[in-house]
Amino acid sequence: MEILQKICLVLTIVGALNWGLIGLLDFNLVSTIFGNGTILEKLIYILVGIAGLINIGILFNHIEDH
Repeated sequence: MEILQKICLVLTIVGALNWGLIGLLDFNLVSTIFGNGTILEKLIYILVGIAGLINIGILFNHIEDH
């Protein structure tokens, strides 16, 4: 489970950095790397979204543990 959590954390960080680049520089790194409107780009966004949901679960798990 720890490996899944780390993967999700990395994907969430990638998503956050991408949004930061969009906000600051109007530059979308994901679409630049994978192409605009491609299935691969959509897959990256879906994976980042799923990782965010998993991280919400992890957050509430750690809150309940204390």
